[in-house]
Amino acid sequence: METEQMDTECVVQTKAQPPLPCLPHLRVRIPKGFASLSPPVWRASTVLFPNMEALRQYHASDEESWSYGLQSTPTQYELAQKLAQIEGGYHSLLLPSGLAAFSLIQFTFLRHGDGLLIPDSVYFPNRTHAEWLMRDFGIKVQFYDPMNLPALSKLITAKTKLIFIEAPGSITMEVPDIPAITALAQSRGVITAIDNTWSGGLLCRPFDLGVDITMQALTKYQSGGSDVLMGSIVTRELRLHDQLRTRRRHMGWGVSSDDCYFLLRSLPSMAVRIAQHGANAQALANWLNQRKEVVRVLHPALPDCAGHAFWQRDFSGASGLFSVVFNKRYRQTQVDAFIEDLQLFGIGYSWGGAHSLVMHYDVLSQRSIAVWPPTEWHDRDEVGCLVRLYCGLESPAELIADVEQSMSRHLV
Repeated sequence: METEQMDTECVVQTKAQPPLPCLPHLRVRIPKGFASLSPPVWRASTVLFPNMEALRQYHASDEESWSYGLQSTPTQYELAQKLAQIEGGYHSLLLPSGLAAFSLIQFTFLRHGDGLLIPDSVYFPNRTHAEWLMRDFGIKVQFYDPMNLPALSKLITAKTKLIFIEAPGSITMEVPDIPAITALAQSRGVITAIDNTWSGGLLCRPFDLGVDITMQALTKYQSGGSDVLMGSIVTRELRLHDQLRTRRRHMGWGVSSDDCYFLLRSLPSMAVRIAQHGANAQALANWLNQRKEVVRVLHPALPDCAGHAFWQRDFSGASGLFSVVFNKRYRQTQVDAFIEDLQLFGIGYSWGGAHSLVMHYDVLSQRSIAVWPPTEWHDRDEVGCLVRLYCGLESPAELIADVEQSMSRHLV
């Protein structure tokens, strides 16, 4: 028997639905009167113009108008203004990192055939960046002894366009005579820029010392949390700021508004934090300076540190970073074991956060003209491994106890 199959049509009765709202254009009204101690976070790629006239009137050199999120948002602009005030400048730019700030300065003021002078003690990534410029872009880069002003003077030529300063020097902590260097540069028509990261912009005011441009890695004390990458450039002269700002726009460098918020949240406590970092480091440095295992403690506040008198004159205090040189009787394997057995000091680059850090450096591998150890050291024949210490927000007693327990186990 054939089974007859019948198609059954199922009809569903539905009510008429109202039209969906246009989701991108939902309107809200926020009541007036809300106030908070926290700054608002303005996120944007697209920035709206109120009308066509405003669009046509916009000019990229106008810093008081908005055009695109890459250039600025109110959140970024607030952070930039506050950073300029901290360092005594009038204009500030934000970059993705401290190295990006260093790079922008070079790409703004140097052309093929121009000369760049950099201290031999410069932060190593800045050294490799300058060497790249020399190799691939035809910039003449020369490294100078930051403590030898007559030698620096001889290096300046008609082609020298930029002298970079770092105070104190990376790793070896020497403090140069900043006003003498800037006076020399001004007499020869050369721009000066300084890496002011060690001071956080609070302990040294480079513009009062004659510097044209300051840069910092905001990754450090301004963040304070070891979780944000950012850099800054601050100037007083509008002419320099406009040149830097134009080149930043060409390079397409911008920063996150969320990252700016993290820094804005941390800025109010920065002075208190730096003071504590500095006190912790001073206590540990003083203790280490009495130890038989140590040949030298490289800390600007100690009288035998190179440039100590300049630090006393030009800085209002010290931060949490310094280095220690152990006696050569301790092998590298012993120093490595000492580092690895520290409980409160993490092995890692950067600094500026709440946690203490430690790192070993081979000084000669990061210098090109320096004699290491310096010839004026009476104990230079005893110099061994150099270790850089950053003191976080642990108590001084805890830091000293940690260093002592590891030294007693491995530096014997």
